[in-house]
Amino acid sequence: MLRSLKTPVTFALFVAVLAILAFPVTAQVEVDERLPEYKPVQGVSGTVKSVGSDTLNNLMTLWAEKFKEVYPNVQVEIEGKGSSTAPPALIEGASNFGPMSRPMKDAEADEFEKAFGYKPVAVQTAIDMVAVYVHKDNPIAQSGLTLPQVDAIFSSTRKGGYASDINNWGQAGLDGSWGNLPISIYGRNSASGTYGFFKKKALFKGDYKNSVKEQPGSSSVVQGVASDKGGIGYSGIGYKTADVGTVPLAKKQGGEFVPADFDRAADYPLARFLLVYVNKKPGEDLDPLRKEFIKLIFSQQGQEVVVKDGYIPVSYEIAKQTLAAVGVDIDADY
Repeated sequence: MLRSLKTPVTFALFVAVLAILAFPVTAQVEVDERLPEYKPVQGVSGTVKSVGSDTLNNLMTLWAEKFKEVYPNVQVEIEGKGSSTAPPALIEGASNFGPMSRPMKDAEADEFEKAFGYKPVAVQTAIDMVAVYVHKDNPIAQSGLTLPQVDAIFSSTRKGGYASDINNWGQAGLDGSWGNLPISIYGRNSASGTYGFFKKKALFKGDYKNSVKEQPGSSSVVQGVASDKGGIGYSGIGYKTADVGTVPLAKKQGGEFVPADFDRAADYPLARFLLVYVNKKPGEDLDPLRKEFIKLIFSQQGQEVVVKDGYIPVSYEIAKQTLAAVGVDIDADY
């Protein structure tokens, strides 16, 4: 189940959303036609300050560009150095938006509550799949890997239960010229929400190998894999390029291998919500700048940006529920 602080969405709803958004299989993912068009209002000024996830850096930039088209006098400051930078920036007042590719940890939310007396609110802006990337010529992109095999490649602890360490592609099931080719591992650093998400879901909360080549951003992981025949790495699906392949994943031996395709996102083992946290005091309205920026995210224009950036848009139902958490009525406030 995909879940975030204070705004839970059931897996059944998530499956229904994907059925609406990505059916039929051959169709391009489209924005839910029930979402409202965004219309400008009076009284919006100030600076959009975003500090947090590298995965959401492009999305936040694209949303900000749309916002500036409507409100040219608004200033924008976006910094994407990792999800772990979002909570302290919100607490210190250095940002008014905290994009994160994982939910806040209990300790982070508690620290926020200690400062303000209430929890932050998570805004579920889009749906992502954390893909396992390999070089475009690697046959494993056709055959697939189980999560225990992924764990045995990336982790030193093998909590997924695979019998032995996997250090070359022959041990992962490839033969011929690939059989003796060493595996070269690319990943993110501990400030990254994707690092934490992958550690929890793909490494079964185990430890990364010391041999992982830590990269400063999502695109760097994909670029590293693209230039390394033996390479493997993980990153959000929005960073996919023609130079890499994505590996179908199965939860366990004998399970179905699910590709990182939009129409299979409900079944994909590493699907997640992309979140933007805000500081909203219960019983008080958001200021016009933050309210209108969030309204834009969940409008037709805002969710078209999600599709443009390679992610999956949310449904009307998710938008309505998420907007309600920040005091916005999707049927009355647009």
